[in-house]
Amino acid sequence: MLFTPGDRPEMLRKAPTTGADVVVFDLEDAVAPERMVEAREAVNDVLTTDFDPDCEVCVRVTAEAVEADLDVVLRGDPRLDAVMCPKVDSVADVERVADALSDRAVDRPIFALVETARGVLEAPAIAAADPTTAVCFGAEDLAADIGATRTSEGTEVLYARERVVLAASAAGVDAVDIVFTAIEDGEGLAEETAFGAGLGYDGKMVIHPSQVAVVNDAYTPTPERVEWAERVLDARDRAANEGRGVFRVDDEMVDAPLVAQAERVVELARAADA
Repeated sequence: MLFTPGDRPEMLRKAPTTGADVVVFDLEDAVAPERMVEAREAVNDVLTTDFDPDCEVCVRVTAEAVEADLDVVLRGDPRLDAVMCPKVDSVADVERVADALSDRAVDRPIFALVETARGVLEAPAIAAADPTTAVCFGAEDLAADIGATRTSEGTEVLYARERVVLAASAAGVDAVDIVFTAIEDGEGLAEETAFGAGLGYDGKMVIHPSQVAVVNDAYTPTPERVEWAERVLDARDRAANEGRGVFRVDDEMVDAPLVAQAERVVELARAADA
């Protein structure tokens, strides 16, 4: 999920060429207040003029001016797949954006960005809200909200990071992991992405095009992992024909949880054309 400043039209048009699954045209943190009017117009112009990329396109609106943002962004017939709601503290914040869309006769999924202490505590309800299709976790804003010091280990936000992914999973919506701010540190990004994927996150927010390939690689199963998954699923099918629910693969006893892991590996490999 690649964020691109809303006041940079040339970057907005290039964003879908980076390989990101979702591009987010950002009207919030990436835009200075004095450039907001220009940014709204730029986003609308890109979304309505010869723009039909293969990836999903989302706009992050501002918490303070949702209606004003949407009045411009939704003008005409924009190529827009979703709206991101920042600093979501409760279901009411999600519903506010959903109502603003409905008032303009528009129906779009909402990505809820949880990045405050209250938002983390309310994450289960936020994830379960009808308009929510993804929950994103913002560690930097959370650390500022609670007065934590960000570290490379991330232990100060680990509980919140785990709570958000659990809430998303329980609600059956996607979970999108934290931003990695050290743009030049590809190795660190790969390690952090792998850790987030291990927690159960479905993807990661990035702030620079160079980070997209690193994240995609981290989420793409290795050929060895894909081969293991395929052996598990083949053995599952054979065992089912024999009426067995537990079976053996590579000297390992396999049951339903490992089958679920294998199915996810195959799903990720197909998504990545691996």
